[in-house]
Amino acid sequence: MKEVEPGQVVMSCAGRDKGRFMLVIRVIDSQYVYVADGKLRRIEKPKKKKLKHLKILNKKAGFIHEKLASGRKVYNEEIRRALEELVEKPDDNRV
Repeated sequence: MKEVEPGQVVMSCAGRDKGRFMLVIRVIDSQYVYVADGKLRRIEKPKKKKLKHLKILNKKAGFIHEKLASGRKVYNEEIRRALEELVEKPDDNRV
């Protein structure tokens, strides 16, 4: 299985949050991580998810990784902004 670290972008593949993009907040062990998206799942109460229920993307929010590694506070707005920058939105202007 791929190595996952804090700040990594993941997409939920199972559960009621299926299809949502989130950031890994903390790695618990080889099977579980805590994730948050800054909106429905806030940093104050991250979701515990199994890695097999997540699609691990090859993108990482570097500044959030640095803040988590150094023990500084991460804000929900920073998570939302990082996800907006790292995840491509489908182009709604197609004809």
